[in-house]
Amino acid sequence: MLDRLFVLVQYLLPQLLISRLAGKLADARPPSAMKNVVIRWFIGRYGVNMSEAADEDPASYPSFNEFFTRELKPGLRPLADGERTIVSPVDGTVSQLGRIERDRVFQAKGQSFNLTELLGGDDERARPFVDGQFATIYLAPKDYHRIHMPLAGQLREMVYVPGRLFSVNPVTAAAVPGLFARNERVVATFDTEAGPMAMVLVGAMIVGSVETRWAGIVAPTNGRREVSTSDYRHQSPGIRYQRGEEMGRFRLGSTVILVFPKGASHWQEALRNQSVVRLGESIGEITSAPPETPAPH
Repeated sequence: MLDRLFVLVQYLLPQLLISRLAGKLADARPPSAMKNVVIRWFIGRYGVNMSEAADEDPASYPSFNEFFTRELKPGLRPLADGERTIVSPVDGTVSQLGRIERDRVFQAKGQSFNLTELLGGDDERARPFVDGQFATIYLAPKDYHRIHMPLAGQLREMVYVPGRLFSVNPVTAAAVPGLFARNERVVATFDTEAGPMAMVLVGAMIVGSVETRWAGIVAPTNGRREVSTSDYRHQSPGIRYQRGEEMGRFRLGSTVILVFPKGASHWQEALRNQSVVRLGESIGEITSAPPETPAPH
């Protein structure tokens, strides 16, 4: 009953207004005493492990968001061996993973969403990923919230997709149809050894913003409510990141969805729903002969 009420309330709340206000407050630099109380409450409430942070002192962060997007200590998340190894881009929990059934991506029991809608509504962009592989990784409030590259890749395209801001926790994922294709999101497509790879950074309730290294804060926008695309294919020099390199961050948490073409990769057999993953550990492998797939335009 409480779960149903929690989901119903999300439909009724002014999601965008609440989330934008939360983002502004998280970026604000209030008196230190007030800021420190909030950060220490958050650490206690969600069990944040500050011993992993490059700066372990909660009081040293000028704002809540700088605490939330804190760096890890150098060397704390070593990369799994092998250039063809797909590594986890984040600390988090696998919500779902597996095969895309034509253009349907599994969300939760009884729920799925459309691949083309997830990637911004363009059939050609989605075509290489039909019958491919996906993994959805949820970042809890306690997790490290910087996002890294699963494979080395060169940026082709970034798409901002406006939408709702439902929570992305398991309760909401099981109850809201097409959740990840409804929420605001940023889709980044890279050329990799596995062919095209899409990384979908999904916004959620109370998420202040989504940021990438090449474009800065992408979401929220200043009232823009249409899909917008940035093409980086002809930029010189190109934007390239190595496996394990930081590519973006959530300024308040959410979900990353990885998408690969059919036959280009496979996930580790031990990986399943609710598996806890850490940045840099192996979650899959590139196949020995990735198929030729048309590149998204």
